[in-house]
Amino acid sequence: MQRGVDDVSGDRHPEGSGGRSVDTLAALIRRRGTDDPDHHYLEDARSDRVLTYRAFAEAVQAWTSVFDDLGIAPSGAVLVDIGDPLSFAVVHLAALSSGRRAVPVDTGQPTSEPLRLADLLHGASLVVSDRADDATIAGTAAAHIDPATGHPTDVVAGTVPSSAPDALDTGSVVLFTSGSTGTPKGVELPEPQLVFVARAVADHNELTREDRGFNSLPLFHVNAEVVGLLATMVAGSTLVLDKRFRRTGFWELLAERRITWLNAVPAVLAVLAKTGPLDLPAGLRFVRSASAPLPDPVRAALGATPLVVSWGMTEGASQITATPLGSAPRPGSVGVPVGSEVQVRGEDGALLPAGEVGALWIRGPGVVSRYLFGRASERFDAEGWLSTGDLGSISADGWVSLAGRSDDVINRGGEKVYPSEVEDVLLGDARVLEAVVVGRPDPILGHVPVAYVIPQPSEDTAAASLVADLTARCAAQLTRFRRPVEIIVVPDLPRAPTGKVQRARVRAMASVE
Repeated sequence: MQRGVDDVSGDRHPEGSGGRSVDTLAALIRRRGTDDPDHHYLEDARSDRVLTYRAFAEAVQAWTSVFDDLGIAPSGAVLVDIGDPLSFAVVHLAALSSGRRAVPVDTGQPTSEPLRLADLLHGASLVVSDRADDATIAGTAAAHIDPATGHPTDVVAGTVPSSAPDALDTGSVVLFTSGSTGTPKGVELPEPQLVFVARAVADHNELTREDRGFNSLPLFHVNAEVVGLLATMVAGSTLVLDKRFRRTGFWELLAERRITWLNAVPAVLAVLAKTGPLDLPAGLRFVRSASAPLPDPVRAALGATPLVVSWGMTEGASQITATPLGSAPRPGSVGVPVGSEVQVRGEDGALLPAGEVGALWIRGPGVVSRYLFGRASERFDAEGWLSTGDLGSISADGWVSLAGRSDDVINRGGEKVYPSEVEDVLLGDARVLEAVVVGRPDPILGHVPVAYVIPQPSEDTAAASLVADLTARCAAQLTRFRRPVEIIVVPDLPRAPTGKVQRARVRAMASVE
């Protein structure tokens, strides 16, 4: 049977993939609630809580009525300060589908986080929170949510802005990304863009009504929102949500929940692969990995299970490229463009031939055309292309490979060292689980490469012996200027909530050692 996403009708955005009209999210939610009311949309991984498509549609409507009653203007900011995954999904998609700004809040941050985000947006209309401690903003409307039904409770009116500065004319999600400067840039993802990318993800992964996905990634990040919540809605399938990743009993949980695909990041898969080859559930159709390159030992641990490796960014609503299902693995590659265009440019801005490393630029319906309040406008050119800040190459047959971030490149006395080319050599030793190469300031050469390696936990090799072997390996496989001046064995490295290594903090570590 051919797999694919069914077409649904309803209110339409004017443009979609290949010129096809695309349903608005509101129409899609109504359609699912009417045509497949008892099918499970969301399930809680740790309890018997379920939201069917009908229950979800009713909860979204209840929240939309609250937004209307409070007088929240189109594109008014709704701060979603909710840790419970099912409750988050209701309020987040209600705000987006009703034409408001959905602004996810990291509940791992202090209770002052909603106020910080409101200041960045120059105002907020509503704070919805499920924290035990008060995270409301004085004078701003507030509400809580009943986790059993998803319906609003304890609604308190407040001052609601009559307009939203620099807002789009559609529902959107606003996320803040620091980039290399540390100054937050607001990325506003309009609903048509989000639905477009969600449909591209669902099509690419051949999702159907019968699929059951699993997501333990943070819902305040774009990956879980689009690849998880929205792609599942587009396909009319089911998504099992866990509040956080837990290694113990993970595969047993997936088998019990009859999971057919897993949404993960390399850090999660690396933890699962620590014990060696994995005994994956029989019904698991594929594993999707995003956010960072996947080390070869982790790929090997997944065995014959189909793997979808993707590359994306917040500005691209999570996915830009992905490996096709069933394709043979290509180490270092992140697949082919899916719904977007990708170019490789040299330092002079000219296009580079196949195989040459340069700056990666993207454009398409899945890519933003601006940042909030005119920030970083220099990253866009006159033809709508966006500089991603990533470096990479494109093969003759269109596969994209990454070489790192432009600000990660190490300039050693005028010679450029791409961290990925050194990390690949280090990861060639089966005893190495992860490797990160950064630049250390040097008074003569400017910067020199330093390597941090995390060994496989099953290995008993002494750190000194491993360092000696890796040093010899680098000497045999790398030209002199690419070789690390020091290799440091560590148990772990600083990580973001998604599990991705925070290279800026690692560079800071290297600078003081």
